[in-house]
Amino acid sequence: MIVVMEPGATQQQVEAAVKKVGDLGLRANVIVGTERTVIAVVGEERDQTKEQLEVCEGVATVMPILAPYKMASRELRGESTVIRCGSFVTGGTQIGVIAGPCSVETEDQIISTARAVKAAGATALRGGAFKPRTSPYSFQGLKESGLKMLAAARDETGLAVVTEVVSTDDVELVARYSDILQIGARNMQNYRLLEAVGGVDRPVLLKRGPSATMDEFLLAAEYILNEGNHRVMLCERGIRTFETHTRFTLPLASVPYLHRKTHLPVIVDPSHGTGHTYMVPDMSVAAVAAGADGLIIEVHPDPQNASSDGYQSLDFHGFAETMARCRRVANALDRTLGGPVG
Repeated sequence: MIVVMEPGATQQQVEAAVKKVGDLGLRANVIVGTERTVIAVVGEERDQTKEQLEVCEGVATVMPILAPYKMASRELRGESTVIRCGSFVTGGTQIGVIAGPCSVETEDQIISTARAVKAAGATALRGGAFKPRTSPYSFQGLKESGLKMLAAARDETGLAVVTEVVSTDDVELVARYSDILQIGARNMQNYRLLEAVGGVDRPVLLKRGPSATMDEFLLAAEYILNEGNHRVMLCERGIRTFETHTRFTLPLASVPYLHRKTHLPVIVDPSHGTGHTYMVPDMSVAAVAAGADGLIIEVHPDPQNASSDGYQSLDFHGFAETMARCRRVANALDRTLGGPVG
């Protein structure tokens, strides 16, 4: 349920309501909005819970949350969440752009890519240091040395770093070097990992599993939110269907649907969603038109010789052209795409 405080409620009244929630054996998560504060109450409610909370001083009303995902629900927070992390902003009128190679290969590779994508307007740098691959014989990433290269690229360009964490054992290490933690599609329902990143002071980019329903996707986000980390971004990266003309099927209808159901920003991954370089520009433009709050695009200086996912990566020129097209659509929608160009 949601405890909605009165517009003029004091900090002491909010704290008293939170204490009352705790006294009832429930857990409180305080969400401070622009107009009023609400308290998300989670746990096993009793018959008189609503009445006991309504009498607290400063409480305007107490309402049930009907959606199974309580913290992620639009019922909890009517206004859309805006996430800021260094150079990266997503949500509201801002469309964040994350770009970079699938895998960090060398320091020269990642730094040259960071320079190029920043010049084209990207606001964050992606790159895999730990790579969960379908085959155990495929390139698995450079691990901590790759993280250090990402940090060097951030020092060089000022771009926020986004990289994947694949194990609870690595959360502290990855958080030491990165600005945003990515949970990949294979780990969307790794609940212990979701809880672990929920306890870290880093925004989380959560990718949808290839066979996950919307409710399963949002409930995965709920694990992170329930641990106290409210900076969660949802990434639509395509789902597995009967089609074979693309690597996955990219359902852009997810964007308006998620905006209706949740206050969390929605990012689109047209690289994994299509698996073909030539499709990435058009689907990036379509994602912006559909209302996406951000894009995550694979970019490599030499896609034909990439260690992984070169077949779906743009080169520097292709990325710059894609950004220019997306920017025109964003401007038409009164939104700002990425950062300064040049």
